[in-house]
Amino acid sequence: MAIFIDLNTGQFHIDMQPDSHWVHPDIIKLRKELHTYPELSGQEHATANRIRQFVEKHGKSAHIETIGKTGLAVIYQFSEPGKTIAIRCELDALPIQEENQFSYKSVNAGVSHKCGHDGHMAMVSGLIFWLEAQPIQKGKVILLFQPAEETGKGAQMLMHDKKFETLGIDYVFALHNIPKEPINSIIITPKGFSAEVQSVIIKTKGKEAHAAEPENGINPALAISKIIREMALLNQSDPHLDDFAMLTPVHLLMGEKAYGISPSNAELHYTIRTWNSAQMFDLTSKIEVLVEQICRMHKLDFSLEWLEYFPASINDAECNNQIHKAALENSLEIIEKEHPFRFGEDFGWYSKKYKTAMFGLGSGIDSHALHHADYDFPDEILGTGIQMFSTIIQDILK
Repeated sequence: MAIFIDLNTGQFHIDMQPDSHWVHPDIIKLRKELHTYPELSGQEHATANRIRQFVEKHGKSAHIETIGKTGLAVIYQFSEPGKTIAIRCELDALPIQEENQFSYKSVNAGVSHKCGHDGHMAMVSGLIFWLEAQPIQKGKVILLFQPAEETGKGAQMLMHDKKFETLGIDYVFALHNIPKEPINSIIITPKGFSAEVQSVIIKTKGKEAHAAEPENGINPALAISKIIREMALLNQSDPHLDDFAMLTPVHLLMGEKAYGISPSNAELHYTIRTWNSAQMFDLTSKIEVLVEQICRMHKLDFSLEWLEYFPASINDAECNNQIHKAALENSLEIIEKEHPFRFGEDFGWYSKKYKTAMFGLGSGIDSHALHHADYDFPDEILGTGIQMFSTIIQDILK
């Protein structure tokens, strides 16, 4: 059971149907306020403060802890010992200029919520109304507001915070809205929710020369072209295959706009993706070998800088079963996908230590894609997210 207010009539309503659009108006208000004032990864101070103020207003039984600089743990400790469940969402926005013209559009130039983290925060905050009204006797629930998901640093930062260790977490659950899937459908991925993602900068150093006498220098262009060609051969870009590997060139820098100079230096940036850590280790090893061979052949000095690591988000079987059970209990459409989503998610850091699972929540066939300038989180799915999390909590702690 959940207690909501009809946004159209303002009538108080006790709702037993999870697919309805009954949502407390303060949740809608919070979602749009968060959308209006987005902040980049690691800078979510005002965002965290808005969440704190919301909790202090509505969560009379909650205890709030600051974790990992801007992160928050909203803790509900019940009277008897039991399992501890963390429900995680993300605080940060993206460096994308808002194109939408609605009344709550971003006021921060070049920054906007284009991944739906504003909606994720609103759903997790919405659990406060349910938790305050529940006769739960045992265990602990932690509403976890995590910074810096988009850079892959936030979950790792929390995991290294001693405060986080003392929470005694048994399970961590999260969701992500998924455009182009039926609205309010639940997407379950038994093999894991998201890919392992790693970025790399390949730097080469040769020797400058006059453009009329390139033989007197060492120009990296041919080596760079060979690296790009050899990297392309490592692609296995069909996501339906178990040995999926995607290598995407994202940036290339070589020389200057000086037509009399044969350049010496070049930089090549890639993002690479696999389904798991073993495959990633194998792929990165192959990349290191081919870069070394090609650069040695062309007498270039070189270096590789690995950055923005997102571990694969592994779904524990027990947690996945809880998600499946909650979807059935709420009569929601279930879509099972054989393989994970190709995007990165730093939720994978929790998978290394805890029983975890993420699931997808369909945000509509016609919804704009994630990370696009015209994307906006659909408020129609807020109630379903709250209902799914509350059912999971209740099933584990009952």
